[in-house]
Amino acid sequence: MEQKKVIIIGAGPAGLTAAYELLSRSSGFEVTILEASADIGGISKTVNYKGNRIDIGGHRFFSKSDRVMNWWLQMMPVDEQAGKDIEIRYHGKSRELHVPISAPPAGKDNVMLVRNRLSRIYFLRRFFTYPVSMGWDTMRNLGAVRIVKILFSYAWVNVFPRKPEKTLEDFFINRFGKELYLTFFKDYTEKVWGFKCSEISRDWGVQRIKGLSVWKTVMHAIGKLLFGKSKTDIGQKGTETSLIEKFLYPKFGPGQMWEGVAEKVKKMGAVLHLQQEVCGIDGTVNRLNAVSARCADGTTVTYDADLVFSTMPVKDLFESFRFGVDEMAKDVAVKLPYRDFITVGLLCDELEIKNNGKNQSEKQKIVPDNWIYIQERDVKIGRLQIFNNWSPYMVANPHHTWIGLEYFCNEGDELWSLDDASFIQMAIQELHKIGILNPEKVLDSTLLRMKKTYPAYTGSYREFDKVKRVLDGIVNLYPIGRNGMHKYNNSDHSMLTAMTAVDNILSGNLDKSNLWQINTEEDYHEEK
Repeated sequence: MEQKKVIIIGAGPAGLTAAYELLSRSSGFEVTILEASADIGGISKTVNYKGNRIDIGGHRFFSKSDRVMNWWLQMMPVDEQAGKDIEIRYHGKSRELHVPISAPPAGKDNVMLVRNRLSRIYFLRRFFTYPVSMGWDTMRNLGAVRIVKILFSYAWVNVFPRKPEKTLEDFFINRFGKELYLTFFKDYTEKVWGFKCSEISRDWGVQRIKGLSVWKTVMHAIGKLLFGKSKTDIGQKGTETSLIEKFLYPKFGPGQMWEGVAEKVKKMGAVLHLQQEVCGIDGTVNRLNAVSARCADGTTVTYDADLVFSTMPVKDLFESFRFGVDEMAKDVAVKLPYRDFITVGLLCDELEIKNNGKNQSEKQKIVPDNWIYIQERDVKIGRLQIFNNWSPYMVANPHHTWIGLEYFCNEGDELWSLDDASFIQMAIQELHKIGILNPEKVLDSTLLRMKKTYPAYTGSYREFDKVKRVLDGIVNLYPIGRNGMHKYNNSDHSMLTAMTAVDNILSGNLDKSNLWQINTEEDYHEEK
């Protein structure tokens, strides 16, 4: 039987998962992967700068899907000396690990570590727990007047919720009250997206923080107080995603996982081409038959296609079609908004953080957070990652602190257009301004830019159903992953779209509605 020619656009989590699933479950496919960049992993890649590794955006490995958890653990087992009171699911079975979390041993490289999760908010030059809980520190930091306003507005919205709930602002206020929304959600979210919350679809909130509320946060805190820590399934199905306290993490960052998967699929017969950017797709409104890619040397190569998996941005996909599609749908697609991302990596001798808003400072080699949400309104930085806390192997010298300053912008805007040296200096001065870093303690720096990191839920997205109808009508096209579906998915959701697409192909199911339903269920949500 002749093999079907499969073209997979993109070598990120979704594309590589699709390749592995096809090749491991059937011998009937000839798989070619086309990756526009020179790297494996998409935004889940790990960038190595002089032995110091950067995780772009931060990728915690946990999932409420046993299928994904088992898949990850097949690729990369857990380092048993890095687990403590954790139940690891593996092929439906479980085993317990009881070894301290700190100081994982050297020598074993292809392993996952079990890491503690801590995220905090930095606001008013003080640290607040995230998710926000009404503990003593929070009340002291906010002050009595603001606390009364928060409690009153939360009580009010529980009696008189906003209806109908159309915008992200409606979504936040209905779950947290207006005052808490104005204090902790509005400014940060608008910094991330570059739009007012009143202009963003509620779909983003439904997808990312669907199950979180003040009540659930309080009950989680009470449960910890009453019952303490207990053995936990790392998938943590009974815990809201924003309350997760432990996660798995590859020893050398998320890119280690996807580089390993890429090697596996190549051994299974896949052909993977780097620096081949898709520039044309031939076919009809019902079926594709060829994909063309532009190589690094400027030449173009064309591949026949019986099946196409696309993780490329929907905007670019529609612009690549060399056949007529519905003009209204194309107009929506090419106007879809995206948010771009810049990370400044700083290698420091130490941090210097003001002591919870007081005048004195305390020098610290490191703080315990994985990342810190910068809520301050007088700086542009959105988040601060502490790479040492993701894995001690992310930093070349354990005596140094390796941090990532994350900025959200649009390609071509003022931030994006700033030259690297000027941007790095601005970033250093911003941390100095808010009392986190002494510029004299910076030892080295670098800067990374990532286009179309976040598909945005604004503008023409409101008419995305027109785009979806066109995509669903092309019977041998499977849009998967974050950009492929213009859906703010986590990596496990992206993998599930690939797995489900392969399920459909192998079973002969032509209905793609199950792809779009992934990450809309109650079990899947993420923090702000």
